[in-house]
Amino acid sequence: MNVLNVDLGTRSYPIYIGYDLLQDAGLYKRHIISKQVMVVTNTTVAPLYLDRVRRQLDEFHPVTCVLPDGEQYKTLEVMNEIITRLLQARFSRTCCLLALGGGVIGDITGFAAACYQRGVGYIQLPTTLLSQVDSAVGGKTAVNHPLGKNMIGAFHQPLAVISDISVLDTLNDRELHAGLAEVIKYGLIRDHEFFNWLEINITHFLARKRDVLMHAVEHSCRNKAEVVSSDEKESGIRALLNLGHTFAHAIETGLGYQGWLHGEAVATGMLMAADLSSRHGWLAAADTDRIRKVLVESQLPVRLPSSLASKQLLELMSVDKKARDGILHLVLLNGIGNAIVTNEYDPGLLLQTLDSFQP
Repeated sequence: MNVLNVDLGTRSYPIYIGYDLLQDAGLYKRHIISKQVMVVTNTTVAPLYLDRVRRQLDEFHPVTCVLPDGEQYKTLEVMNEIITRLLQARFSRTCCLLALGGGVIGDITGFAAACYQRGVGYIQLPTTLLSQVDSAVGGKTAVNHPLGKNMIGAFHQPLAVISDISVLDTLNDRELHAGLAEVIKYGLIRDHEFFNWLEINITHFLARKRDVLMHAVEHSCRNKAEVVSSDEKESGIRALLNLGHTFAHAIETGLGYQGWLHGEAVATGMLMAADLSSRHGWLAAADTDRIRKVLVESQLPVRLPSSLASKQLLELMSVDKKARDGILHLVLLNGIGNAIVTNEYDPGLLLQTLDSFQP
């Protein structure tokens, strides 16, 4: 097991990364301070891992809350089911929630923890690659709105993140590929050497070689922890973690949060950001080709869904958390490993990019 630390003073917490960690009762007990424990999961993960986790928590007699699976259920209405269960169980402010699942479960459980009695503790137990390398780390919690993704939320750091790499054995290929988009992102925004390593090791990654998976998760978490530690609430460099996400969130919103996985939308969004950067002369065309090649080899989409027109995407992109005073800021690339947040792009070139990704 490797342990990283997200350094946030009194809100600091560890990220445990290793194999068979869900069965390590001692990890849970280090961070649970009361007998009131709730495990929140979904209908897909529950049959696989809920009993395994509950056995480690026998002394706490944990309550469970099993939610439907899917991004379309990441709503205030579904989150209220968690709140209702907490109230029914008469849980106090010292209770602890465990988020057992992917990014949706982590986000919705974290937001419930942020809201319940103005904030209670929670532990992230991410079961997808995407959640292990990205969403479980950093304290961003949220639910979606029909007009925009993650527009209702709060910063609320977990007590710990327990990333059990062995659960990736039961992750289907599509989910694995989607998570790989967020791994690639770290190489693009700040770690050229990591991107080079990924180019060489994509085949081994897709074959689920244990040492490659472990290195990718640990290195991604290290990058995320360093950024979050220096900018917890996204007032500066943390915004770089949103490379491709303005495009991606517009895609997901336009599709009604169905049809594409988040990582699939991020993959196309990152390539769109690279394309726009290249049109401005900031990113070499050869580097854009390298990015496209890695995404294609990762079996990720590199074109927009046929149902989304450029004008609709542009409208949806305007509802973005990086917009300031009505001006949209984008994360673009000055090279692989060198991202910037800027509003100094040509709107005409942005429209050209959107048009060029139409199928």
